[in-house]
Amino acid sequence: MKATIVTIGDEILIGQIVDTNSGYIAKALDKIGVQTTEILSISDDKQQILNTFSSLQNKVDFVIITGGLGPTKDDITKKTFCDYFEDTFVRNQEVEDHIVALFTKLNFIPTQVNKDQALLPSKAQVLRNNYGTAAGMWMQKEKTIFVSMPGVPYEMKGIVNEELIPKIVSEFKRPYIIHKTILTYGQGESMVAERIENWENNLPEFIKLAYLPSPGKVRLRLTARGKNKDILEKAIEENVTSLSKIIGDIIVGFDQDDTIEVVVGRLLEQQGKTISTAESCTGGKIAQMLTSVAGASHYFRGSVLSYATDTKVSILGVSQTTIDENSVVSVAVAKEMAAGIQKLMQTDYAIATTGNAGPGKGEADAEVGKVFIALATPNEIIITEFDFGQPREKVIDRSANKALEILQKEILKNLH
Repeated sequence: MKATIVTIGDEILIGQIVDTNSGYIAKALDKIGVQTTEILSISDDKQQILNTFSSLQNKVDFVIITGGLGPTKDDITKKTFCDYFEDTFVRNQEVEDHIVALFTKLNFIPTQVNKDQALLPSKAQVLRNNYGTAAGMWMQKEKTIFVSMPGVPYEMKGIVNEELIPKIVSEFKRPYIIHKTILTYGQGESMVAERIENWENNLPEFIKLAYLPSPGKVRLRLTARGKNKDILEKAIEENVTSLSKIIGDIIVGFDQDDTIEVVVGRLLEQQGKTISTAESCTGGKIAQMLTSVAGASHYFRGSVLSYATDTKVSILGVSQTTIDENSVVSVAVAKEMAAGIQKLMQTDYAIATTGNAGPGKGEADAEVGKVFIALATPNEIIITEFDFGQPREKVIDRSANKALEILQKEILKNLH
Protein backbone atom coordinates (compact mmCIF):
# COMPACT_ATOMS: atom_id res chain seq x y z
CA MET A 1 0.00 0.00 0.00
CA LYS A 2 1.22 3.49 -0.85
CA ALA A 3 0.72 6.90 0.74
CA THR A 4 1.48 10.53 0.05
CA ILE A 5 1.86 12.94 2.97
CA VAL A 6 0.74 16.54 2.44
CA THR A 7 1.52 19.34 4.89
CA ILE A 8 -0.47 22.53 4.46
CA GLY A 9 0.81 25.88 5.68
CA ASP A 10 2.58 28.97 4.37
CA GLU A 11 4.69 28.99 7.53
CA ILE A 12 6.42 25.82 6.30
CA LEU A 13 7.04 27.18 2.81
CA ILE A 14 8.66 30.38 4.06
CA GLY A 15 10.87 28.51 6.51
CA GLN A 16 9.20 29.89 9.61
CA ILE A 17 8.74 26.40 11.02
CA VAL A 18 10.28 23.04 10.15
CA ASP A 19 8.00 20.21 9.07
CA THR A 20 8.55 17.41 11.58
CA ASN A 21 5.08 15.92 11.12
CA SER A 22 5.85 14.22 7.82
CA GLY A 23 8.79 12.25 9.19
CA TYR A 24 6.75 11.06 12.16
CA ILE A 25 3.82 9.97 9.99
CA ALA A 26 6.06 8.25 7.43
CA LYS A 27 7.80 6.26 10.17
CA ALA A 28 4.47 5.21 11.69
CA LEU A 29 3.12 4.11 8.31
CA ASP A 30 6.29 2.24 7.46
CA LYS A 31 6.00 0.14 10.63
CA ILE A 32 2.65 -1.24 9.45
CA GLY A 33 3.70 -1.88 5.85
CA VAL A 34 2.42 1.29 4.17
CA GLN A 35 5.06 2.84 1.90
CA THR A 36 5.29 6.64 1.70
CA THR A 37 6.14 7.49 -1.92
CA GLU A 38 5.97 11.29 -1.72
CA ILE A 39 5.93 14.12 0.81
CA LEU A 40 4.52 17.50 -0.27
CA SER A 41 4.25 20.91 1.38
CA ILE A 42 1.69 23.29 -0.10
CA SER A 43 0.31 26.74 0.69
CA ASP A 44 -2.90 27.73 2.48
CA ASP A 45 -4.66 28.25 -0.84
CA LYS A 46 -7.97 26.61 -1.72
CA GLN A 47 -7.16 25.98 -5.38
CA GLN A 48 -3.69 24.69 -4.55
CA ILE A 49 -5.18 22.21 -2.09
CA LEU A 50 -7.88 21.09 -4.55
CA ASN A 51 -5.34 20.65 -7.35
CA THR A 52 -3.10 18.59 -5.08
CA PHE A 53 -5.95 16.33 -4.02
CA SER A 54 -7.01 15.82 -7.64
CA SER A 55 -3.47 14.99 -8.75
CA LEU A 56 -3.18 12.29 -6.08
CA GLN A 57 -6.63 10.79 -6.62
CA ASN A 58 -6.36 7.04 -7.42
CA LYS A 59 -2.55 7.24 -7.60
CA VAL A 60 -2.00 6.23 -3.97
CA ASP A 61 -4.04 4.37 -1.38
CA PHE A 62 -3.78 7.10 1.26
CA VAL A 63 -3.34 10.88 1.22
CA ILE A 64 -2.41 11.96 4.75
CA ILE A 65 -2.88 15.68 5.34
CA THR A 66 -1.83 17.87 8.27
CA GLY A 67 -2.49 21.54 8.94
CA GLY A 68 -5.17 24.17 8.50
CA LEU A 69 -7.80 22.80 10.89
CA GLY A 70 -7.77 25.62 13.44
CA PRO A 71 -10.75 27.84 14.35
CA THR A 72 -9.61 31.00 12.55
CA LYS A 73 -10.47 32.21 9.03
CA ASP A 74 -7.04 31.42 7.64
CA ASP A 75 -7.53 27.73 8.45
CA ILE A 76 -9.25 26.60 5.25
CA THR A 77 -8.39 22.89 5.02
CA LYS A 78 -11.67 21.59 6.47
CA LYS A 79 -13.83 23.74 4.18
CA THR A 80 -11.74 22.76 1.17
CA PHE A 81 -11.89 19.11 2.23
CA CYS A 82 -15.67 19.36 2.33
CA ASP A 83 -15.78 21.02 -1.11
CA TYR A 84 -13.58 18.33 -2.66
CA PHE A 85 -16.00 15.64 -1.53
CA GLU A 86 -19.04 17.75 -2.51
CA ASP A 87 -20.28 17.40 1.05
CA THR A 88 -21.91 19.64 3.65
CA PHE A 89 -21.08 20.32 7.29
CA VAL A 90 -23.02 18.75 10.14
CA ARG A 91 -22.47 19.30 13.84
CA ASN A 92 -20.87 16.32 15.57
CA GLN A 93 -22.20 16.40 19.12
CA GLU A 94 -19.52 14.08 20.48
CA VAL A 95 -16.76 16.36 19.17
CA GLU A 96 -18.51 19.47 20.54
CA ASP A 97 -18.89 17.84 23.96
CA HIS A 98 -15.17 17.06 23.89
CA ILE A 99 -14.34 20.69 23.02
CA VAL A 100 -16.48 22.01 25.87
CA ALA A 101 -14.91 19.54 28.29
CA LEU A 102 -11.40 20.64 27.29
CA PHE A 103 -12.20 24.31 27.88
CA THR A 104 -13.98 23.59 31.16
CA LYS A 105 -10.95 21.70 32.43
CA LEU A 106 -8.85 24.81 31.77
CA ASN A 107 -11.47 27.08 33.42
CA PHE A 108 -12.33 28.77 30.11
CA ILE A 109 -15.65 29.19 28.35
CA PRO A 110 -15.50 28.13 24.67
CA THR A 111 -16.68 30.68 22.14
CA GLN A 112 -19.02 29.80 19.29
CA VAL A 113 -15.99 29.76 17.00
CA ASN A 114 -14.44 27.08 19.18
CA LYS A 115 -17.66 25.05 19.23
CA ASP A 116 -17.94 25.32 15.46
CA GLN A 117 -14.86 23.15 15.15
CA ALA A 118 -17.39 20.35 15.71
CA LEU A 119 -18.84 21.15 12.24
CA LEU A 120 -17.50 18.30 10.10
CA PRO A 121 -18.28 16.86 6.65
CA SER A 122 -21.31 14.58 6.93
CA LYS A 123 -19.55 11.71 5.13
CA ALA A 124 -16.41 11.88 7.27
CA GLN A 125 -15.42 9.21 9.74
CA VAL A 126 -14.16 11.11 12.76
CA LEU A 127 -10.68 10.42 14.17
CA ARG A 128 -10.87 11.52 17.78
CA ASN A 129 -8.36 14.15 18.94
CA ASN A 130 -7.88 13.60 22.67
CA TYR A 131 -5.39 16.47 22.97
CA GLY A 132 -7.03 19.33 21.11
CA THR A 133 -10.19 20.70 19.54
CA ALA A 134 -9.66 19.84 15.85
CA ALA A 135 -10.90 16.34 15.05
CA GLY A 136 -9.24 14.21 12.41
CA MET A 137 -11.29 13.21 9.35
CA TRP A 138 -11.22 10.04 7.21
CA MET A 139 -12.98 10.17 3.82
CA GLN A 140 -12.76 7.96 0.74
CA LYS A 141 -13.16 8.93 -2.90
CA GLU A 142 -12.98 6.12 -5.39
CA LYS A 143 -9.74 4.21 -4.67
CA THR A 144 -8.07 6.76 -2.38
CA ILE A 145 -8.60 7.45 1.31
CA PHE A 146 -7.98 11.05 2.41
CA VAL A 147 -7.11 11.65 6.05
CA SER A 148 -6.93 15.18 7.47
CA MET A 149 -5.34 15.90 10.85
CA PRO A 150 -4.29 19.05 12.76
CA GLY A 151 -0.76 20.34 12.27
CA VAL A 152 0.00 20.75 15.99
CA PRO A 153 2.58 17.95 16.46
CA TYR A 154 1.36 16.50 19.77
CA GLU A 155 -2.25 16.48 18.53
CA MET A 156 -1.24 14.86 15.24
CA LYS A 157 0.82 12.20 17.06
CA GLY A 158 -2.11 11.37 19.32
CA ILE A 159 -4.44 10.83 16.36
CA VAL A 160 -1.84 8.81 14.45
CA ASN A 161 -1.11 6.49 17.36
CA GLU A 162 -4.59 6.15 18.84
CA GLU A 163 -6.83 6.38 15.77
CA LEU A 164 -5.18 6.29 12.34
CA ILE A 165 -2.72 3.41 12.66
CA PRO A 166 -5.13 1.08 14.54
CA LYS A 167 -7.81 1.78 11.90
CA ILE A 168 -5.52 0.98 8.98
CA VAL A 169 -4.28 -2.17 10.70
CA SER A 170 -7.79 -3.42 11.40
CA GLU A 171 -9.24 -2.68 7.95
CA PHE A 172 -6.45 -3.54 5.51
CA LYS A 173 -4.18 -6.49 4.80
CA ARG A 174 -0.67 -5.17 4.32
CA PRO A 175 2.73 -6.62 3.38
CA TYR A 176 5.47 -6.79 5.98
CA ILE A 177 8.32 -4.30 5.92
CA ILE A 178 11.30 -5.25 8.06
CA HIS A 179 14.16 -2.79 8.70
CA LYS A 180 17.55 -3.38 10.25
CA THR A 181 20.01 -0.57 10.80
CA ILE A 182 23.75 -1.12 11.15
CA LEU A 183 25.65 1.86 12.58
CA THR A 184 29.28 2.25 11.54
CA TYR A 185 31.86 4.83 12.61
CA GLY A 186 35.27 5.81 11.34
CA GLN A 187 35.10 5.19 7.58
CA GLY A 188 33.38 7.11 4.80
CA GLU A 189 30.55 5.94 2.58
CA SER A 190 32.73 5.08 -0.42
CA MET A 191 35.19 3.06 1.67
CA VAL A 192 32.40 1.13 3.35
CA ALA A 193 30.76 0.49 -0.03
CA GLU A 194 34.01 -0.87 -1.43
CA ARG A 195 34.51 -3.24 1.50
CA ILE A 196 30.99 -4.72 1.26
CA GLU A 197 30.56 -4.70 -2.53
CA ASN A 198 30.48 -8.50 -2.95
CA TRP A 199 28.16 -8.90 0.02
CA GLU A 200 25.82 -6.24 -1.36
CA ASN A 201 25.75 -7.84 -4.82
CA ASN A 202 24.60 -11.13 -3.27
CA LEU A 203 21.66 -9.73 -1.30
CA PRO A 204 18.29 -11.37 -2.11
CA GLU A 205 16.06 -9.37 -4.45
CA PHE A 206 13.57 -8.66 -1.65
CA ILE A 207 16.24 -6.97 0.51
CA LYS A 208 17.36 -3.45 -0.34
CA LEU A 209 20.38 -1.64 1.10
CA ALA A 210 20.52 2.12 1.70
CA TYR A 211 23.59 4.14 2.70
CA LEU A 212 22.82 6.97 5.14
CA PRO A 213 26.04 8.93 5.66
CA SER A 214 26.63 11.82 8.05
CA PRO A 215 29.79 13.34 9.55
CA GLY A 216 31.98 10.56 10.93
CA LYS A 217 29.44 7.79 10.52
CA VAL A 218 27.49 5.75 8.00
CA ARG A 219 24.21 3.99 8.71
CA LEU A 220 23.45 0.94 6.59
CA ARG A 221 19.73 0.25 6.43
CA LEU A 222 18.48 -3.10 5.23
CA THR A 223 14.83 -3.20 4.17
CA ALA A 224 12.99 -6.44 3.38
CA ARG A 225 9.45 -6.48 1.95
CA GLY A 226 7.20 -9.47 1.54
CA LYS A 227 4.22 -11.48 2.78
CA ASN A 228 6.03 -13.92 5.09
CA LYS A 229 7.39 -12.18 8.18
CA ASP A 230 9.43 -15.17 9.38
CA ILE A 231 11.25 -15.52 6.06
CA LEU A 232 12.03 -11.80 5.98
CA GLU A 233 13.39 -11.69 9.54
CA LYS A 234 15.52 -14.81 9.01
CA ALA A 235 17.01 -13.42 5.80
CA ILE A 236 17.79 -10.08 7.43
CA GLU A 237 19.54 -11.70 10.40
CA GLU A 238 21.59 -14.03 8.20
CA ASN A 239 22.82 -11.15 6.06
CA VAL A 240 23.60 -8.97 9.10
CA THR A 241 25.67 -11.83 10.54
CA SER A 242 27.68 -12.18 7.32
CA LEU A 243 28.12 -8.39 7.13
CA SER A 244 29.50 -8.31 10.69
CA LYS A 245 32.26 -10.68 9.63
CA ILE A 246 33.35 -8.19 6.95
CA ILE A 247 33.14 -4.81 8.74
CA GLY A 248 32.81 -5.78 12.39
CA ASP A 249 35.72 -3.48 13.22
CA ILE A 250 33.63 -0.36 12.45
CA ILE A 251 30.18 -1.50 13.58
CA VAL A 252 29.05 0.06 16.86
CA GLY A 253 25.35 -0.77 16.94
CA PHE A 254 22.43 -2.52 15.26
CA ASP A 255 19.45 -0.51 16.40
CA GLN A 256 17.97 2.52 14.69
CA ASP A 257 18.46 4.49 17.89
CA ASP A 258 22.01 3.25 18.54
CA THR A 259 23.90 6.51 18.10
CA ILE A 260 27.54 6.62 19.20
CA GLU A 261 26.57 8.48 22.38
CA VAL A 262 24.03 5.77 23.24
CA VAL A 263 26.57 3.01 22.59
CA VAL A 264 29.29 4.73 24.64
CA GLY A 265 26.88 5.45 27.48
CA ARG A 266 25.78 1.83 27.56
CA LEU A 267 29.39 0.63 27.74
CA LEU A 268 30.32 3.08 30.49
CA GLU A 269 27.30 2.13 32.58
CA GLN A 270 27.90 -1.60 32.10
CA GLN A 271 31.50 -1.21 33.24
CA GLY A 272 30.72 1.18 36.06
CA LYS A 273 33.10 3.78 34.57
CA THR A 274 32.84 7.57 34.44
CA ILE A 275 33.68 10.23 31.85
CA SER A 276 34.32 13.98 31.81
CA THR A 277 35.17 16.40 29.01
CA ALA A 278 37.28 19.52 28.49
CA GLU A 279 36.27 21.15 25.23
CA SER A 280 37.68 24.03 23.30
CA CYS A 281 37.00 23.88 19.54
CA THR A 282 33.98 21.59 19.96
CA GLY A 283 32.23 24.14 22.17
CA GLY A 284 30.45 21.65 24.42
CA LYS A 285 29.21 19.43 21.59
CA ILE A 286 30.62 16.24 23.14
CA ALA A 287 29.05 16.98 26.52
CA GLN A 288 25.75 17.76 24.82
CA MET A 289 25.82 14.44 22.96
CA LEU A 290 26.62 12.47 26.09
CA THR A 291 23.94 14.17 28.19
CA SER A 292 21.28 13.75 25.49
CA VAL A 293 21.02 10.12 26.60
CA ALA A 294 18.62 9.36 29.43
CA GLY A 295 20.51 8.16 32.50
CA ALA A 296 23.77 9.88 31.52
CA SER A 297 24.17 11.11 35.12
CA HIS A 298 25.23 7.57 36.02
CA TYR A 299 28.52 7.97 34.15
CA PHE A 300 28.96 11.60 33.04
CA ARG A 301 30.49 13.76 35.78
CA GLY A 302 30.74 17.12 34.03
CA SER A 303 32.57 19.31 31.56
CA VAL A 304 34.69 22.44 31.33
CA LEU A 305 34.14 24.55 28.22
CA SER A 306 37.66 25.99 28.11
CA TYR A 307 37.19 28.10 25.00
CA ALA A 308 39.53 30.88 26.10
CA THR A 309 43.22 30.21 26.63
CA ASP A 310 43.27 31.60 30.17
CA THR A 311 40.46 29.18 31.13
CA LYS A 312 42.68 26.28 30.14
CA VAL A 313 45.31 27.61 32.49
CA SER A 314 43.21 28.74 35.46
CA ILE A 315 40.71 25.86 35.60
CA LEU A 316 42.32 22.89 33.88
CA GLY A 317 45.84 23.59 35.07
CA VAL A 318 47.44 23.74 31.63
CA SER A 319 50.89 25.27 31.91
CA GLN A 320 51.30 28.71 30.33
CA THR A 321 54.79 27.62 29.38
CA THR A 322 53.34 24.64 27.48
CA ILE A 323 51.07 26.98 25.57
CA ASP A 324 53.84 29.48 24.83
CA GLU A 325 56.21 26.78 23.60
CA ASN A 326 53.74 24.64 21.63
CA SER A 327 50.72 26.84 20.74
CA VAL A 328 47.26 26.40 22.19
CA VAL A 329 46.40 23.95 19.39
CA SER A 330 48.94 21.22 20.01
CA VAL A 331 49.54 17.70 21.29
CA ALA A 332 51.01 19.02 24.52
CA VAL A 333 48.05 21.26 25.36
CA ALA A 334 45.50 18.54 24.49
CA LYS A 335 47.36 16.17 26.80
CA GLU A 336 47.39 18.60 29.74
CA MET A 337 43.72 19.47 29.19
CA ALA A 338 42.74 15.78 29.38
CA ALA A 339 44.87 15.22 32.48
CA GLY A 340 43.45 18.35 34.08
CA ILE A 341 39.78 17.49 33.59
CA GLN A 342 40.34 13.87 34.61
CA LYS A 343 41.90 15.05 37.88
CA LEU A 344 39.33 17.80 38.43
CA MET A 345 36.32 15.54 37.92
CA GLN A 346 37.92 12.36 39.28
CA THR A 347 36.77 10.24 36.34
CA ASP A 348 38.02 7.01 34.77
CA TYR A 349 38.05 8.52 31.28
CA ALA A 350 38.38 12.11 30.08
CA ILE A 351 38.17 13.67 26.63
CA ALA A 352 39.83 16.93 25.62
CA THR A 353 39.66 18.80 22.32
CA THR A 354 41.69 21.72 21.06
CA GLY A 355 41.76 22.87 17.47
CA ASN A 356 40.79 25.46 14.91
CA ALA A 357 37.23 25.10 13.65
CA GLY A 358 37.48 28.30 11.61
CA PRO A 359 36.66 30.32 9.72
CA GLY A 360 39.76 32.32 10.81
CA LYS A 361 42.90 31.21 12.61
CA GLY A 362 42.11 32.95 15.90
CA GLU A 363 44.72 32.89 18.68
CA ALA A 364 46.51 29.83 17.32
CA ASP A 365 48.49 29.60 14.13
CA ALA A 366 47.00 26.20 13.26
CA GLU A 367 45.30 25.73 9.91
CA VAL A 368 41.52 25.65 9.86
CA GLY A 369 40.31 22.11 10.41
CA LYS A 370 43.25 20.93 12.52
CA VAL A 371 42.08 19.28 15.73
CA PHE A 372 43.82 17.39 18.53
CA ILE A 373 41.70 14.94 20.52
CA ALA A 374 43.10 13.58 23.77
CA LEU A 375 41.64 10.65 25.66
CA ALA A 376 42.77 10.08 29.21
CA THR A 377 42.23 6.46 30.30
CA PRO A 378 42.93 4.90 33.70
CA ASN A 379 46.43 4.02 32.43
CA GLU A 380 47.54 6.54 29.78
CA ILE A 381 46.68 9.55 27.66
CA ILE A 382 46.15 8.98 23.93
CA ILE A 383 46.36 11.96 21.57
CA THR A 384 45.25 11.87 17.94
CA GLU A 385 45.65 14.61 15.33
CA PHE A 386 43.06 15.24 12.63
CA ASP A 387 42.50 17.58 9.71
CA PHE A 388 38.76 17.89 9.20
CA GLY A 389 38.92 20.68 6.61
CA GLN A 390 36.00 23.09 6.38
CA PRO A 391 33.36 24.39 7.08
CA ARG A 392 33.15 25.11 10.80
CA GLU A 393 30.05 22.96 11.43
CA LYS A 394 31.72 19.98 9.80
CA VAL A 395 34.84 20.36 11.94
CA ILE A 396 32.83 20.49 15.15
CA ASP A 397 30.53 17.58 14.27
CA ARG A 398 33.33 15.32 13.05
CA SER A 399 35.52 16.14 16.05
CA ALA A 400 32.77 15.25 18.50
CA ASN A 401 31.88 12.04 16.71
CA LYS A 402 35.52 11.01 16.38
CA ALA A 403 36.16 11.67 20.08
CA LEU A 404 33.34 9.35 21.12
CA GLU A 405 34.44 6.77 18.55
CA ILE A 406 37.96 6.77 20.07
CA LEU A 407 36.44 6.40 23.52
CA GLN A 408 34.24 3.51 22.42
CA LYS A 409 37.13 1.59 20.88
CA GLU A 410 39.31 2.14 23.97
CA ILE A 411 36.60 0.86 26.32
CA LEU A 412 36.12 -2.24 24.16
CA LYS A 413 39.88 -2.81 24.07
CA ASN A 414 40.02 -2.72 27.85
CA LEU A 415 37.30 -5.34 28.07
CA HIS A 416 39.50 -8.00 26.52
